Amino acid sequence: MTRKLEGQITIITGGARGIGRGIAKRLAADGAQVIIWDIRPEYFDSVAAGFEPIDTMAVDVADPESVATAAQTVLTTYGAPSIVVNNAGINGPVVPVTDYDFETWRRVIQVNLDSVFLVSRAFVPAMVEKSYGRIVTVASIAGKEGVPGIAAYASAKAGAIGFTKSLAKELVTSGVTVNAVAPVMVETELLEQMTAEHIAASKAKIPMQRLLGIEELAAVVAFAASPECSCTTGFVFDASGGRATY
Repeated sequence: MTRKLEGQITIITGGARGIGRGIAKRLAADGAQVIIWDIRPEYFDSVAAGFEPIDTMAVDVADPESVATAAQTVLTTYGAPSIVVNNAGINGPVVPVTDYDFETWRRVIQVNLDSVFLVSRAFVPAMVEKSYGRIVTVASIAGKEGVPGIAAYASAKAGAIGFTKSLAKELVTSGVTVNAVAPVMVETELLEQMTAEHIAASKAKIPMQRLLGIEELAAVVAFAASPECSCTTGFVFDASGGRATY
């Protein structure tokens, strides 16, 4: 079977566990040379993941200095990446807006939205210089629809979608495509941070009547990150089990 990402330097943020690790595993299987960025890279288990990345780096993607330093290390050591997957994110609490603490709101926005700007900006010049690149951001169906109880998360993901469309238009003739994926709730350990009521309500909105598997989401990302995705940019690929209506 052809490994369509053979040798491509790939950055995956939040890649140590969960969705990020699943995406990393799939892209590595397609031949990518994966570099894991995570605030806790020690959580990455190569045995559980089934592959060995070429590097794991401790990066706080919400911190401009941390991102700039790590990006320079990548560019100096490995050259311009071909693929950047903005996956890092946190859910935040499930509470109404009137009870949402502002500092918590800011942290959710920083990790889920500011990071997409910082990481993308760090690598765009090098990608443009070599006239090739794939930037893929893991957004959410919540960013399209809005979800009660998680206003910060939904707002950040809506912002990530808007950023994706804006950057795509800026780079449309450069050879660098910029797309997003909008999954419904995914079966990961992060479900432990949510209330049973919130999980049940989210599942009830999915026509397929089940949560999304990590491997299913990783397959969508793999296409968006591939050379085959050559005439699609500024788009949001849904992985919603029939929930998405636009």
